[in-house]
Amino acid sequence: MSWRYILSVVGTLVAFLGAAMLLPLGFSLYHEDGSFYPLALSAAVTLAVGLAAYFMLRQPTQNAVGTREGMAIVTVGWTAVGLFGALPFWFSGACPFTDAFFESVSGFTTTGASIFTDIDAIPEGLLLWRSLIQWLGGMGIIVLSIAILPFLGVGGMQLYKAEVPSPVPDKLRPRIRETAMVLWKVYALFTVLEVLLLTLGGMSLFDSLCHAFTTMPTGGFSTKTASIAHYDRVYFDAVFIFFMLLAGINFSLHYQMLRGKPLAFWRDSECRFFLGVVPVLVAVVSFDVWRDVYGGIGESLRYGGFQVVSIVTTTGYATADYEKWPGLSQLILLLCMFLGASAGSTGGGMKCLRVMLYFKFCYKELFTLIHPHAVSRIKIGGKTVPEDVMHSILGFLGLYMGLFAFSSVLLASLGVDFITSFGAVAASIGNIGPGFGMVGPAENYAQIPLLGKWLLAFCMLLGRLEIYTVIILLVPEFWRK
Repeated sequence: MSWRYILSVVGTLVAFLGAAMLLPLGFSLYHEDGSFYPLALSAAVTLAVGLAAYFMLRQPTQNAVGTREGMAIVTVGWTAVGLFGALPFWFSGACPFTDAFFESVSGFTTTGASIFTDIDAIPEGLLLWRSLIQWLGGMGIIVLSIAILPFLGVGGMQLYKAEVPSPVPDKLRPRIRETAMVLWKVYALFTVLEVLLLTLGGMSLFDSLCHAFTTMPTGGFSTKTASIAHYDRVYFDAVFIFFMLLAGINFSLHYQMLRGKPLAFWRDSECRFFLGVVPVLVAVVSFDVWRDVYGGIGESLRYGGFQVVSIVTTTGYATADYEKWPGLSQLILLLCMFLGASAGSTGGGMKCLRVMLYFKFCYKELFTLIHPHAVSRIKIGGKTVPEDVMHSILGFLGLYMGLFAFSSVLLASLGVDFITSFGAVAASIGNIGPGFGMVGPAENYAQIPLLGKWLLAFCMLLGRLEIYTVIILLVPEFWRK
Protein backbone atom coordinates (compact mmCIF):
# COMPACT_ATOMS: atom_id res chain seq x y z
CA MET A 1 0.00 0.00 0.00
CA SER A 2 1.55 3.26 -1.14
CA TRP A 3 0.05 5.59 1.44
CA ARG A 4 2.00 8.59 0.23
CA TYR A 5 0.43 8.24 -3.19
CA ILE A 6 -3.03 7.51 -1.77
CA LEU A 7 -2.94 10.61 0.45
CA SER A 8 -1.59 12.77 -2.38
CA VAL A 9 -4.55 11.78 -4.57
CA VAL A 10 -6.95 12.41 -1.69
CA GLY A 11 -5.25 15.79 -1.24
CA THR A 12 -6.06 16.58 -4.86
CA LEU A 13 -9.71 15.70 -4.28
CA VAL A 14 -9.80 17.93 -1.21
CA ALA A 15 -8.20 20.78 -3.17
CA PHE A 16 -10.81 20.35 -5.91
CA LEU A 17 -13.50 20.52 -3.22
CA GLY A 18 -12.01 23.79 -1.98
CA ALA A 19 -12.14 25.18 -5.52
CA ALA A 20 -15.80 24.10 -5.79
CA MET A 21 -16.56 26.24 -2.73
CA LEU A 22 -15.76 29.32 -4.82
CA LEU A 23 -19.12 29.02 -6.62
CA PRO A 24 -21.33 29.49 -3.52
CA LEU A 25 -18.71 31.91 -2.18
CA GLY A 26 -19.14 34.19 -5.20
CA PHE A 27 -22.91 33.86 -4.98
CA SER A 28 -22.85 34.80 -1.28
CA LEU A 29 -20.60 37.80 -1.96
CA TYR A 30 -22.90 39.07 -4.71
CA HIS A 31 -26.12 38.66 -2.69
CA GLU A 32 -24.60 39.59 0.69
CA ASP A 33 -26.55 36.84 2.45
CA GLY A 34 -24.23 36.51 5.45
CA SER A 35 -22.53 33.23 4.53
CA PHE A 36 -19.48 34.77 2.83
CA TYR A 37 -17.05 34.50 5.75
CA PRO A 38 -17.75 30.86 6.70
CA LEU A 39 -17.53 29.88 3.02
CA ALA A 40 -14.33 31.91 2.51
CA LEU A 41 -12.68 30.40 5.59
CA SER A 42 -13.79 26.89 4.57
CA ALA A 43 -12.43 27.35 1.04
CA ALA A 44 -9.10 28.66 2.36
CA VAL A 45 -8.65 25.79 4.84
CA THR A 46 -9.74 23.13 2.33
CA LEU A 47 -7.51 24.43 -0.47
CA ALA A 48 -4.53 24.82 1.86
CA VAL A 49 -4.79 21.30 3.30
CA GLY A 50 -5.49 19.70 -0.09
CA LEU A 51 -2.64 21.40 -1.92
CA ALA A 52 -0.23 20.79 0.97
CA ALA A 53 -1.07 17.06 0.99
CA TYR A 54 -0.62 16.82 -2.78
CA PHE A 55 2.69 18.68 -3.09
CA MET A 56 4.25 17.21 0.04
CA LEU A 57 3.29 13.59 -0.61
CA ARG A 58 3.20 13.22 -4.39
CA GLN A 59 5.53 10.74 -6.06
CA PRO A 60 6.04 11.55 -9.75
CA THR A 61 7.33 8.06 -10.52
CA GLN A 62 4.18 6.39 -9.19
CA ASN A 63 1.51 6.43 -11.86
CA ALA A 64 -0.33 3.13 -11.34
CA VAL A 65 -3.02 2.24 -8.84
CA GLY A 66 -3.68 -1.34 -7.79
CA THR A 67 -7.04 -2.65 -6.64
CA ARG A 68 -6.21 -2.11 -2.97
CA GLU A 69 -4.99 1.43 -3.55
CA GLY A 70 -8.08 2.21 -5.63
CA MET A 71 -10.44 1.10 -2.88
CA ALA A 72 -8.45 2.95 -0.24
CA ILE A 73 -8.49 6.16 -2.29
CA VAL A 74 -12.25 5.94 -2.75
CA THR A 75 -13.07 5.26 0.91
CA VAL A 76 -10.54 7.69 2.38
CA GLY A 77 -11.41 10.25 -0.30
CA TRP A 78 -15.15 10.17 0.42
CA THR A 79 -14.50 10.42 4.16
CA ALA A 80 -12.18 13.38 3.60
CA VAL A 81 -14.60 15.31 1.39
CA GLY A 82 -17.32 14.63 3.95
CA LEU A 83 -15.16 16.17 6.68
CA PHE A 84 -14.09 19.23 4.68
CA GLY A 85 -17.53 19.64 3.11
CA ALA A 86 -18.88 20.06 6.65
CA LEU A 87 -16.77 23.15 7.33
CA PRO A 88 -19.17 25.77 5.84
CA PHE A 89 -22.04 24.49 8.01
CA TRP A 90 -19.83 24.36 11.10
CA PHE A 91 -18.05 27.70 10.62
CA SER A 92 -21.40 29.42 10.03
CA GLY A 93 -22.56 28.38 13.49
CA ALA A 94 -25.64 26.72 12.01
CA CYS A 95 -24.93 23.44 13.84
CA PRO A 96 -22.32 21.51 15.89
CA PHE A 97 -19.58 19.63 14.02
CA THR A 98 -21.30 16.22 14.30
CA ASP A 99 -24.43 17.64 12.68
CA ALA A 100 -22.35 19.43 10.05
CA PHE A 101 -20.52 16.21 9.19
CA PHE A 102 -23.82 14.31 9.04
CA GLU A 103 -25.28 16.91 6.67
CA SER A 104 -22.15 16.87 4.50
CA VAL A 105 -21.96 13.08 4.23
CA SER A 106 -25.69 12.99 3.56
CA GLY A 107 -25.07 15.42 0.70
CA PHE A 108 -22.08 13.72 -0.90
CA THR A 109 -23.67 10.27 -0.63
CA THR A 110 -26.90 11.76 -2.10
CA THR A 111 -28.87 10.45 0.86
CA GLY A 112 -30.75 13.67 1.56
CA ALA A 113 -31.19 13.10 5.30
CA SER A 114 -31.04 16.46 7.04
CA ILE A 115 -30.58 17.76 10.58
CA PHE A 116 -31.84 21.27 9.73
CA THR A 117 -35.28 22.00 11.16
CA ASP A 118 -35.81 25.33 9.37
CA ILE A 119 -34.24 25.19 5.91
CA ASP A 120 -35.96 28.40 4.83
CA ALA A 121 -33.83 30.33 7.36
CA ILE A 122 -30.48 29.08 5.98
CA PRO A 123 -28.51 31.65 3.90
CA GLU A 124 -28.71 31.03 0.17
CA GLY A 125 -24.94 30.61 -0.14
CA LEU A 126 -25.05 27.63 2.22
CA LEU A 127 -28.13 26.25 0.45
CA LEU A 128 -26.27 26.40 -2.86
CA TRP A 129 -23.30 24.59 -1.29
CA ARG A 130 -25.68 22.02 0.21
CA SER A 131 -27.12 21.33 -3.24
CA LEU A 132 -23.78 21.42 -5.03
CA ILE A 133 -22.25 18.69 -2.87
CA GLN A 134 -25.11 16.39 -3.85
CA TRP A 135 -24.54 17.13 -7.52
CA LEU A 136 -20.83 16.38 -7.16
CA GLY A 137 -21.51 13.23 -5.20
CA GLY A 138 -24.15 11.98 -7.61
CA MET A 139 -21.97 10.91 -10.49
CA GLY A 140 -19.01 10.74 -8.18
CA ILE A 141 -16.37 13.26 -7.27
CA ILE A 142 -13.75 10.61 -7.98
CA VAL A 143 -15.12 9.85 -11.44
CA LEU A 144 -14.92 13.60 -12.07
CA SER A 145 -11.31 13.53 -10.95
CA ILE A 146 -10.56 10.73 -13.39
CA ALA A 147 -12.08 12.86 -16.12
CA ILE A 148 -10.00 15.95 -15.39
CA LEU A 149 -6.85 14.55 -13.79
CA PRO A 150 -5.09 12.31 -16.32
CA PHE A 151 -2.18 11.72 -13.94
CA LEU A 152 -4.20 8.85 -12.43
CA GLY A 153 -3.20 6.96 -15.56
CA VAL A 154 -3.81 3.25 -15.88
CA GLY A 155 -5.08 3.07 -12.32
CA GLY A 156 -8.21 4.91 -13.34
CA MET A 157 -10.15 1.69 -13.94
CA GLN A 158 -9.55 0.58 -10.36
CA LEU A 159 -11.00 3.86 -9.10
CA TYR A 160 -13.89 3.65 -11.55
CA LYS A 161 -14.81 0.12 -10.47
CA ALA A 162 -14.71 1.15 -6.81
CA GLU A 163 -16.74 4.30 -7.37
CA VAL A 164 -19.42 3.74 -10.03
CA PRO A 165 -22.57 2.31 -8.39
CA SER A 166 -22.93 -0.78 -10.56
CA PRO A 167 -22.27 -4.52 -10.19
CA VAL A 168 -20.62 -4.52 -13.63
CA PRO A 169 -19.35 -1.04 -14.64
CA ASP A 170 -19.96 -0.13 -18.27
CA LYS A 171 -16.83 1.04 -20.01
CA LEU A 172 -18.27 3.21 -22.77
CA ARG A 173 -14.96 4.30 -24.26
CA PRO A 174 -11.55 2.59 -24.63
CA ARG A 175 -9.97 5.00 -22.13
CA ILE A 176 -11.45 5.33 -18.66
CA ARG A 177 -10.95 9.12 -18.70
CA GLU A 178 -13.12 9.35 -21.83
CA THR A 179 -15.77 7.17 -20.14
CA ALA A 180 -15.89 9.50 -17.15
CA MET A 181 -16.19 12.52 -19.44
CA VAL A 182 -19.09 10.90 -21.32
CA LEU A 183 -20.94 10.21 -18.05
CA TRP A 184 -20.45 13.77 -16.83
CA LYS A 185 -21.56 15.32 -20.11
CA VAL A 186 -24.84 13.36 -20.06
CA TYR A 187 -25.29 14.23 -16.38
CA ALA A 188 -24.68 17.95 -16.97
CA LEU A 189 -26.97 18.00 -20.03
CA PHE A 190 -29.94 16.63 -18.07
CA THR A 191 -29.21 19.05 -15.22
CA VAL A 192 -29.34 22.05 -17.56
CA LEU A 193 -32.55 20.77 -19.16
CA GLU A 194 -34.23 20.43 -15.77
CA VAL A 195 -33.18 23.96 -14.77
CA LEU A 196 -34.82 25.29 -17.94
CA LEU A 197 -38.08 23.40 -17.42
CA LEU A 198 -38.38 24.40 -13.76
CA THR A 199 -37.65 28.03 -14.59
CA LEU A 200 -40.23 28.02 -17.39
CA GLY A 201 -42.76 26.75 -14.86
CA GLY A 202 -42.28 29.83 -12.71
CA MET A 203 -39.74 28.60 -10.15
CA SER A 204 -36.95 31.09 -9.36
CA LEU A 205 -33.62 30.50 -11.09
CA PHE A 206 -31.91 29.88 -7.74
CA ASP A 207 -34.46 27.26 -6.63
CA SER A 208 -34.43 25.68 -10.11
CA LEU A 209 -30.65 25.35 -10.02
CA CYS A 210 -30.58 23.93 -6.49
CA HIS A 211 -33.34 21.42 -7.21
CA ALA A 212 -31.73 20.31 -10.47
CA PHE A 213 -28.49 19.84 -8.53
CA THR A 214 -30.34 17.49 -6.17
CA THR A 215 -32.68 15.69 -8.59
CA MET A 216 -30.17 14.27 -11.06
CA PRO A 217 -28.00 12.77 -8.29
CA THR A 218 -31.24 11.43 -6.71
CA GLY A 219 -30.26 13.38 -3.61
CA GLY A 220 -33.43 15.08 -2.45
CA PHE A 221 -32.15 18.17 -0.64
CA SER A 222 -34.60 21.01 -1.14
CA THR A 223 -34.39 24.74 -0.51
CA LYS A 224 -37.69 24.55 1.38
CA THR A 225 -38.50 22.96 4.72
CA ALA A 226 -41.65 21.43 3.23
CA SER A 227 -39.63 19.97 0.30
CA ILE A 228 -41.50 19.85 -3.03
CA ALA A 229 -44.83 20.11 -1.20
CA HIS A 230 -44.01 23.80 -0.77
CA TYR A 231 -44.73 24.45 -4.47
CA ASP A 232 -47.92 22.35 -4.66
CA ARG A 233 -48.17 22.35 -8.46
CA VAL A 234 -48.86 19.43 -10.77
CA TYR A 235 -46.41 20.82 -13.35
CA PHE A 236 -43.48 20.72 -10.93
CA ASP A 237 -44.47 17.25 -9.68
CA ALA A 238 -44.46 15.99 -13.29
CA VAL A 239 -41.06 17.54 -14.07
CA PHE A 240 -39.51 16.05 -10.94
CA ILE A 241 -41.00 12.61 -11.63
CA PHE A 242 -39.60 12.65 -15.18
CA PHE A 243 -36.08 13.56 -14.11
CA MET A 244 -36.09 11.23 -11.12
CA LEU A 245 -36.91 8.37 -13.49
CA LEU A 246 -34.15 9.50 -15.86
CA ALA A 247 -31.67 9.56 -12.99
CA GLY A 248 -32.79 6.09 -11.91
CA ILE A 249 -31.87 4.53 -15.29
CA ASN A 250 -28.38 3.34 -16.23
CA PHE A 251 -26.55 6.36 -17.65
CA SER A 252 -24.89 4.28 -20.33
CA LEU A 253 -28.38 3.81 -21.84
CA HIS A 254 -28.87 7.59 -21.89
CA TYR A 255 -25.58 7.90 -23.74
CA GLN A 256 -26.72 5.35 -26.31
CA MET A 257 -30.05 7.15 -26.70
CA LEU A 258 -28.28 10.45 -27.35
CA ARG A 259 -26.24 8.69 -30.03
CA GLY A 260 -29.46 7.78 -31.84
CA LYS A 261 -30.24 4.40 -30.27
CA PRO A 262 -33.53 4.89 -28.37
CA LEU A 263 -34.25 1.14 -28.44
CA ALA A 264 -31.37 0.65 -26.00
CA PHE A 265 -33.87 1.15 -23.16
CA TRP A 266 -36.07 -1.68 -24.42
CA ARG A 267 -33.19 -4.04 -25.13
CA ASP A 268 -31.85 -3.68 -21.60
CA SER A 269 -33.62 -6.22 -19.38
CA GLU A 270 -32.94 -4.29 -16.18
CA CYS A 271 -34.43 -1.11 -17.64
CA ARG A 272 -37.53 -3.05 -18.74
CA PHE A 273 -37.81 -4.48 -15.22
CA PHE A 274 -37.41 -1.05 -13.60
CA LEU A 275 -39.86 0.73 -15.90
CA GLY A 276 -42.28 -2.18 -15.58
CA VAL A 277 -42.22 -2.44 -11.79
CA VAL A 278 -42.62 1.30 -11.11
CA PRO A 279 -46.09 1.67 -12.79
CA VAL A 280 -47.34 -1.42 -10.93
CA LEU A 281 -46.18 -0.01 -7.59
CA VAL A 282 -47.67 3.39 -8.45
CA ALA A 283 -51.01 1.78 -9.31
CA VAL A 284 -51.17 -0.25 -6.08
CA VAL A 285 -50.22 2.68 -3.82
CA SER A 286 -52.51 5.11 -5.66
CA PHE A 287 -55.47 2.76 -5.37
CA ASP A 288 -54.71 2.19 -1.68
CA VAL A 289 -54.56 5.91 -0.80
CA TRP A 290 -57.58 6.62 -3.01
CA ARG A 291 -59.72 4.46 -0.76
CA ASP A 292 -58.60 5.95 2.56
CA VAL A 293 -56.82 9.31 2.08
CA TYR A 294 -57.70 11.22 -1.11
CA GLY A 295 -61.08 11.90 -2.64
CA GLY A 296 -60.25 11.54 -6.34
CA ILE A 297 -58.21 9.14 -8.46
CA GLY A 298 -56.28 12.00 -10.05
CA GLU A 299 -55.14 13.31 -6.69
CA SER A 300 -54.24 9.79 -5.57
CA LEU A 301 -52.16 9.17 -8.69
CA ARG A 302 -50.40 12.52 -8.26
CA TYR A 303 -49.27 11.97 -4.68
CA GLY A 304 -48.94 8.19 -4.78
CA GLY A 305 -46.97 8.27 -8.02
CA PHE A 306 -44.63 10.99 -6.80
CA GLN A 307 -43.77 9.21 -3.55
CA VAL A 308 -43.22 5.83 -5.19
CA VAL A 309 -40.87 7.30 -7.81
CA SER A 310 -39.12 9.43 -5.20
CA ILE A 311 -38.45 6.46 -2.91
CA VAL A 312 -37.64 3.79 -5.51
CA THR A 313 -35.12 6.09 -7.20
CA THR A 314 -33.84 6.94 -3.67
CA THR A 315 -34.31 10.68 -4.28
CA GLY A 316 -36.30 11.32 -1.13
CA TYR A 317 -38.35 14.34 -2.15
CA ALA A 318 -41.73 14.59 -0.43
CA THR A 319 -45.08 16.02 -1.46
CA ALA A 320 -47.09 14.20 1.24
CA ASP A 321 -46.62 12.67 4.69
CA TYR A 322 -46.78 8.98 3.76
CA GLU A 323 -46.74 7.98 7.44
CA LYS A 324 -50.42 8.98 7.48
CA TRP A 325 -51.15 6.58 4.62
CA PRO A 326 -52.53 3.03 5.04
CA GLY A 327 -50.20 0.23 6.12
CA LEU A 328 -50.05 -1.35 2.64
CA SER A 329 -48.74 1.86 1.05
CA GLN A 330 -46.16 2.32 3.80
CA LEU A 331 -44.97 -1.27 3.40
CA ILE A 332 -44.58 -0.87 -0.36
CA LEU A 333 -42.56 2.32 0.15
CA LEU A 334 -40.36 0.44 2.63
CA LEU A 335 -39.75 -2.31 0.06
CA CYS A 336 -38.93 0.41 -2.50
CA MET A 337 -36.18 1.60 -0.18
CA PHE A 338 -34.47 -1.78 -0.49
CA LEU A 339 -35.16 -2.28 -4.22
CA GLY A 340 -33.57 0.97 -5.39
CA ALA A 341 -32.96 2.10 -8.95
CA SER A 342 -30.94 0.64 -11.84
CA ALA A 343 -27.28 -0.27 -11.74
CA GLY A 344 -25.21 2.44 -13.38
CA SER A 345 -27.63 5.14 -12.23
CA THR A 346 -27.11 7.71 -9.49
CA GLY A 347 -29.68 5.93 -7.30
CA GLY A 348 -28.99 3.82 -4.23
CA GLY A 349 -30.56 0.72 -2.71
CA MET A 350 -29.76 -2.85 -3.70
CA LYS A 351 -30.28 -2.05 -7.41
CA CYS A 352 -32.79 -3.75 -9.70
CA LEU A 353 -30.09 -5.76 -11.48
CA ARG A 354 -29.03 -7.50 -8.27
CA VAL A 355 -32.64 -8.21 -7.31
CA MET A 356 -33.35 -9.64 -10.78
CA LEU A 357 -30.30 -11.89 -10.66
CA TYR A 358 -31.15 -13.03 -7.15
CA PHE A 359 -34.63 -14.11 -8.31
CA LYS A 360 -33.05 -15.91 -11.26
CA PHE A 361 -30.64 -17.64 -8.88
CA CYS A 362 -33.51 -18.79 -6.65
CA TYR A 363 -35.38 -20.12 -9.68
CA LYS A 364 -32.25 -21.92 -10.86
CA GLU A 365 -31.90 -23.63 -7.46
CA LEU A 366 -35.55 -24.76 -7.55
CA PHE A 367 -35.11 -25.97 -11.14
CA THR A 368 -32.01 -27.94 -10.12
CA LEU A 369 -33.94 -29.66 -7.31
CA ILE A 370 -36.52 -30.83 -9.83
CA HIS A 371 -33.95 -31.70 -12.54
CA PRO A 372 -30.71 -32.51 -10.68
CA HIS A 373 -28.85 -33.62 -13.83
CA ALA A 374 -29.83 -30.67 -16.00
CA VAL A 375 -27.29 -27.96 -16.85
CA SER A 376 -28.79 -24.60 -15.93
CA ARG A 377 -27.16 -21.20 -16.20
CA ILE A 378 -28.23 -17.74 -15.12
CA LYS A 379 -28.55 -15.35 -18.04
CA ILE A 380 -29.29 -11.67 -18.37
CA GLY A 381 -29.78 -9.95 -21.70
CA GLY A 382 -29.07 -13.26 -23.46
CA LYS A 383 -25.60 -13.54 -21.87
CA THR A 384 -24.52 -15.97 -19.18
CA VAL A 385 -23.66 -14.33 -15.88
CA PRO A 386 -20.18 -15.43 -14.72
CA GLU A 387 -20.13 -17.30 -11.42
CA ASP A 388 -17.79 -14.80 -9.79
CA VAL A 389 -20.26 -11.97 -10.53
CA MET A 390 -23.11 -14.05 -9.11
CA HIS A 391 -21.11 -14.85 -5.98
CA SER A 392 -20.31 -11.16 -5.58
CA ILE A 393 -23.99 -10.22 -5.87
CA LEU A 394 -25.09 -12.86 -3.36
CA GLY A 395 -22.36 -11.71 -0.99
CA PHE A 396 -23.46 -8.11 -1.44
CA LEU A 397 -27.09 -8.89 -0.65
CA GLY A 398 -26.07 -10.90 2.41
CA LEU A 399 -23.83 -8.10 3.67
CA TYR A 400 -26.50 -5.49 2.91
CA MET A 401 -29.17 -7.21 4.97
CA GLY A 402 -26.74 -8.23 7.72
CA LEU A 403 -25.37 -4.69 8.12
CA PHE A 404 -28.91 -3.31 8.00
CA ALA A 405 -30.00 -5.60 10.85
CA PHE A 406 -26.83 -5.00 12.90
CA SER A 407 -26.99 -1.21 12.48
CA SER A 408 -30.68 -1.18 13.41
CA VAL A 409 -29.89 -3.02 16.64
CA LEU A 410 -27.04 -0.60 17.41
CA LEU A 411 -29.26 2.43 16.82
CA ALA A 412 -32.03 0.95 18.99
CA SER A 413 -29.46 0.35 21.75
CA LEU A 414 -28.93 4.13 21.90
CA GLY A 415 -32.53 4.60 22.98
CA VAL A 416 -34.14 5.13 19.58
CA ASP A 417 -37.53 3.44 19.13
CA PHE A 418 -37.90 0.38 16.89
CA ILE A 419 -39.76 2.04 14.00
CA THR A 420 -37.31 4.94 13.83
CA SER A 421 -34.26 2.64 14.08
CA PHE A 422 -35.59 0.41 11.32
CA GLY A 423 -36.58 3.31 9.07
CA ALA A 424 -33.49 5.46 9.66
CA VAL A 425 -31.03 2.68 8.86
CA ALA A 426 -33.02 1.56 5.80
CA ALA A 427 -33.11 5.15 4.54
CA SER A 428 -29.41 5.73 5.29
CA ILE A 429 -27.90 2.56 3.84
CA GLY A 430 -30.24 2.90 0.85
CA ASN A 431 -29.29 6.60 0.43
CA ILE A 432 -32.94 7.68 0.47
CA GLY A 433 -33.26 10.33 3.19
CA PRO A 434 -36.72 10.28 4.80
CA GLY A 435 -37.58 7.11 6.70
CA PHE A 436 -40.21 6.29 9.29
CA GLY A 437 -40.91 7.35 12.85
CA MET A 438 -38.89 10.33 14.06
CA VAL A 439 -37.21 10.60 10.63
CA GLY A 440 -40.34 10.51 8.47
CA PRO A 441 -41.02 12.90 5.57
CA ALA A 442 -42.48 15.53 7.90
CA GLU A 443 -39.54 15.29 10.37
CA ASN A 444 -35.74 15.24 10.21
CA TYR A 445 -32.71 13.62 11.85
CA ALA A 446 -32.05 16.37 14.43
CA GLN A 447 -33.40 14.23 17.32
CA ILE A 448 -31.13 11.25 16.61
CA PRO A 449 -28.48 10.82 19.39
CA LEU A 450 -24.93 11.98 18.66
CA LEU A 451 -23.49 8.46 18.31
CA GLY A 452 -26.49 7.53 16.20
CA LYS A 453 -25.64 10.28 13.71
CA TRP A 454 -22.10 8.93 13.32
CA LEU A 455 -23.51 5.43 12.84
CA LEU A 456 -25.97 6.61 10.19
CA ALA A 457 -23.24 8.61 8.43
CA PHE A 458 -21.23 5.37 8.23
CA CYS A 459 -24.31 3.59 6.82
CA MET A 460 -24.60 6.31 4.16
CA LEU A 461 -21.00 5.71 3.08
CA LEU A 462 -21.62 1.95 3.03
CA GLY A 463 -24.62 2.38 0.75
CA ARG A 464 -23.06 4.95 -1.57
CA LEU A 465 -19.82 3.00 -2.04
CA GLU A 466 -21.64 -0.32 -2.48
CA ILE A 467 -20.51 -1.82 0.86
CA TYR A 468 -17.53 -3.85 -0.45
CA THR A 469 -15.32 -0.80 -0.98
CA VAL A 470 -15.69 0.20 2.68
CA ILE A 471 -15.97 -3.16 4.42
CA ILE A 472 -12.93 -4.62 2.68
CA LEU A 473 -10.73 -2.11 4.51
CA LEU A 474 -11.78 -3.81 7.76
CA VAL A 475 -10.61 -7.25 6.60
CA PRO A 476 -7.12 -8.10 7.98
CA GLU A 477 -6.04 -9.81 4.74
CA PHE A 478 -6.48 -6.50 2.92
CA TRP A 479 -3.48 -5.08 4.75
CA ARG A 480 -1.19 -8.07 4.32
CA LYS A 481 1.35 -8.30 1.51
